[in-house]
Amino acid sequence: MRKVASLSAPSPRVMPSVAETAARPQAVVPAMPTAATPPLLAAQRLRGGVTVAWARHLDEVRAAQRLRYQVFAEEMGARLDTPLPGHDIDRFDDYCEHLLVRDEATQQVVGTYRVLTPAQARRVGGTYSDTEFDLGSLEALRPRMLELGRSCVHARHRHGGVIVALWSALAEFMDRNRLETMIGCTSIPMLHGGVVSGDVAASIWRQLSAAYMTPPEYRAHPRLPLPVEQLDQSLPIEPPPLIKGYLRLGTKVLGPPAWDPDFNTADLPMLMRFEDMPPRYRKHLLGSA
Repeated sequence: MRKVASLSAPSPRVMPSVAETAARPQAVVPAMPTAATPPLLAAQRLRGGVTVAWARHLDEVRAAQRLRYQVFAEEMGARLDTPLPGHDIDRFDDYCEHLLVRDEATQQVVGTYRVLTPAQARRVGGTYSDTEFDLGSLEALRPRMLELGRSCVHARHRHGGVIVALWSALAEFMDRNRLETMIGCTSIPMLHGGVVSGDVAASIWRQLSAAYMTPPEYRAHPRLPLPVEQLDQSLPIEPPPLIKGYLRLGTKVLGPPAWDPDFNTADLPMLMRFEDMPPRYRKHLLGSA
């Protein structure tokens, strides 16, 4: 989940196994599939005219980074410190696997997630979410915990087909590698109607904190808190579709939002335990109960 662009409906088939990833001598670019990789197709064709696959070499990662730049910088106005113009790149990218959804007709990358496995999180020294939140309460979960990040979907493709494609691949990856927990930050833009304001984020936080919090032992604390007590938390506004989708899958909120000044967003820390996913959604995403 992070950076997740919560617009109208931004956004889940081959990936190296966790064991294979842990065996890498160093982080460079995502590894090519090997004979040890489960025999999945390099790209799965899905309804809605899209295909989904894991990036296998650098130019595919670059396509995801270009889409991220288009959505985060050009559309949302984020200030990105990037070594390559027109690309959203940070220090976590080389340690992550990158999930791509393509328009079947044009082969354009129209959706992406990046996934940081437990082994690679240890190599890079933590998760992206650790930079925004104190996640000390999650130490016992880390050996089977992956982080989702930098999720976005092209403006012309924000529909259910892309979202289902992304989540089906993620659910399959977790199930195949016996991972139990997903974490990440879901972003709420601070720019609404041309005005920068935290009132919308504060109001959404108030709603979610009343019904969707994790147990106290899993709480997270923002390093740069959004000052929700100083904002109007009474706006009658619904959470963005992506957040509502997460909640339907059993996702919980770890704590109050952080303020990300570079992306100009309020970021909510989210956690999903695979065992908490309702059976009907698990069957829909995995094709089995």
